[in-house]
Amino acid sequence: MSETKTEALVGAGVLVAAAGFLWYAAGVTDAGGSGGASYPLQASFRSVEGISVGTDVRLAGVKIGSVRALELNAQSFRAEATFAISEGIELPEDSSAAISSEGLLGGNFIEIVPGGSPFNLEEGGEILDTQGAVSLIGLLTKFVAGSDE
Repeated sequence: MSETKTEALVGAGVLVAAAGFLWYAAGVTDAGGSGGASYPLQASFRSVEGISVGTDVRLAGVKIGSVRALELNAQSFRAEATFAISEGIELPEDSSAAISSEGLLGGNFIEIVPGGSPFNLEEGGEILDTQGAVSLIGLLTKFVAGSDE
């Protein structure tokens, strides 16, 4: 009888610990959606290698949003990214977006570089100045092959 009670208590403890880990993971990854209000912006990239739905959008290294959708534009053959930016963050209309890496072993994210325009992007606006992902394998191949391009 005491073994059954012990097993039940250990099982309950494991379930509580698992629920705690899930709650923490959902908060860290923003799996439950944006914690506050946000507005959508769009950008078109030549390549979104390393980016997926849920990837961070950062300004000066601080997370200000996340990628909500990625799709291919069949006419331009470019990747269209839609991301949500936290309310209260107003970006100048001449801002740029680039896919950056946290390092050789780190993940990629979208980095926003604010412009100097006195006019801000509206909800649903598009960032026109973009730079796609740089392929590390492509760079290494060019280096090893000694290509000048």
